[in-house]
Amino acid sequence: MSSAPQLPSDLPGPRVVLTPIRPEHRGRLREIHGTPEVARWWKQPDADWPAPEPGTTAYAVLLDGAVIGFVQWYHEPEPEYRHAGIDLFLDPAVHGRGLGTEVVRVLCAHLVDDHGFHRIVIDPEAANAAAIACYRKVGFRDVGVMREYYLGADGVWRDGLMMELLARELVR
Repeated sequence: MSSAPQLPSDLPGPRVVLTPIRPEHRGRLREIHGTPEVARWWKQPDADWPAPEPGTTAYAVLLDGAVIGFVQWYHEPEPEYRHAGIDLFLDPAVHGRGLGTEVVRVLCAHLVDDHGFHRIVIDPEAANAAAIACYRKVGFRDVGVMREYYLGADGVWRDGLMMELLARELVR
């Protein structure tokens, strides 16, 4: 099993498909990112976002061929600390349908099954109850609150919740 991100291929789920980001996805991803419901939790993107970032593998989330979100993963390569981390957002128009849970399951299964990660982390803002509930459905557990972890666009420090999932705890 490989420890470094490779050129990604499509990752199909029951309803969604995670597909490598292509130029035609960029405008829609920026549009979704700019919605108040997403922008509340995500920092203002760089001008070239979603350009590839070193050390990350990113996907557009498709539903019936339409872009509805973004998901990415990264990894810690040091053997003693090896793990993967994920981040995602979905279009508010599709919230409440279990699609976020499906995206997290598909990506986590890929990281466990295809890349051999035994541990996956995510760090939502502690106030993001909907995201936290989604991650718990997949098996993520709270590790602890990281106080004043994230500086919001308004200049206020916000707490983050470190969550982790061990491969054996993945709810498929």
